[in-house]
Amino acid sequence: MAWRETFLRCCGPGILGGITFGDWIKLLRENQFAVAPSKLLRALMITFQSSQNSLWRWLEQRRYAHAVEQVHVPPPLFVLGHWRSGTTHLHNLLTVDQRFAFPNNYQTLFPHAFLTSEPLHSRFIEWFLPKRRPMDNIVWTVQSPQEDEFALCITTFISPYMGWFFPKQRERYDRYLAFQNVGELEIEQWRAGLLAFLKRLTYKLQRPLVLKSPPHTCRIKHLLKIFPEAKFVHIHRNPYDVFQSTRKMLTVNFKLQCLQPPRSNDLDDWILRQCRAMYEVFFVERRLILAGHFHEVAYEDLERDPVGQVQRVYEALGLPAFAQTKSAVESYVRSLDGYKKNQFSELPVALQRRIANEWRACFEQWGYPV
Repeated sequence: MAWRETFLRCCGPGILGGITFGDWIKLLRENQFAVAPSKLLRALMITFQSSQNSLWRWLEQRRYAHAVEQVHVPPPLFVLGHWRSGTTHLHNLLTVDQRFAFPNNYQTLFPHAFLTSEPLHSRFIEWFLPKRRPMDNIVWTVQSPQEDEFALCITTFISPYMGWFFPKQRERYDRYLAFQNVGELEIEQWRAGLLAFLKRLTYKLQRPLVLKSPPHTCRIKHLLKIFPEAKFVHIHRNPYDVFQSTRKMLTVNFKLQCLQPPRSNDLDDWILRQCRAMYEVFFVERRLILAGHFHEVAYEDLERDPVGQVQRVYEALGLPAFAQTKSAVESYVRSLDGYKKNQFSELPVALQRRIANEWRACFEQWGYPV
């Protein structure tokens, strides 16, 4: 195993590397300081980094707070879809268009301070990142597009990803996936956190944003309250493949993020429950999107004809002329030559039947064979 992966698994701060000291203490207090002895080194790394983040945040507020507050954020394009359904691939294809901008790894991991710290600190962080993503071998740098959920996790704690760090409180944080049994005050705090982050990005990048975050798939109603004219592209994939790939992703993420022993004994139940909760909301809320502002892509079609499918996204959503970015998309696709997807053994028949039953709406909606 490469030393970088060893470091991240043993003591890397993970997503919480961008938290401020005050927020870190608050988070520990909320979880009764229940950090496993085997994860103390990781907690110490987070503590050390959080002190630095607090200083950067103070400097950034002094320098940029007023200017950022005046920023208008154009309606973004949101990439929706369950984890491991192809959202990263689609996001990468869309963001090669230089007319758009996106949050990168550094900006989502250090949301309080990237305006101040990114030019120098990102080089330091790059040195510790593996060259490829641990769960799927995709090329990975601090400049790679990343999901804004990481930033919201750090700045608001209103994210299901908090259950990755503190699995003992998983049910408490799972509420934040589709905002089930969540009060309006917390939802408003989440909306304010999202808008604040997007204002900082827009101030820095000065272009319309393309955003990708699987949890947004079941938050359309709340996104439209901020951006009534936002556009959405949803990607779906064979549910059996989604299940297997999600299982691997979570297993890897637990090793990189957990501050408590992971609850691996109920992982399958958790995956099935989250997908069901996500799509029960999605199938209702997608009707709220303005006509011409929603498009759907099958991962299998995107894999077979990426350039053609991206062009269809542009045409369906009325995006700027695709001809101006077609060569960049083609170049990106050529760069993927030789990439091999994860291979999985066949699922046990009993588990296949359970997936087919619990995710029946997804099979039926997109015509995947049971």
